Amino acid sequence: MTPHLRIARPVTDLAQSKEMYCLGLGLQEIGEFSEHDGFSGVMLGREDLSWHLEFTVCHRHPVEPSATVDDLLVLYFPDNLQWQQACQQMLNAGFLTINSFNPYWDVAGRTFLDNDGYRIVLQNRAWPPA
Repeated sequence: MTPHLRIARPVTDLAQSKEMYCLGLGLQEIGEFSEHDGFSGVMLGREDLSWHLEFTVCHRHPVEPSATVDDLLVLYFPDNLQWQQACQQMLNAGFLTINSFNPYWDVAGRTFLDNDGYRIVLQNRAWPPA
């Protein structure tokens, strides 16, 4: 049995993060919770993925997102047309494009920045590498 991966991140605005990631990565809301021990959150994913994202807000003690320049969510798109479309979706959703701290990611990819400073790299390569 393969485990399912959840990546959990604190955010400053649940609605804005949900909208950006749904539009940018084609994700859907797969769960949500409100005022659970002082936390509210939303889970975004799709049935065909073995991972999903969780964004949370702590109402009692707000946590300021503090990603570093090398904390990355990397997604691989081996097909060039699909990669180009995904990059355009990210821009349309409001992500900013930036140069990556590690220049490796800029060789065959683009790095995007969300409203909380989290970085997403879309690579135009296959995984695992050939």
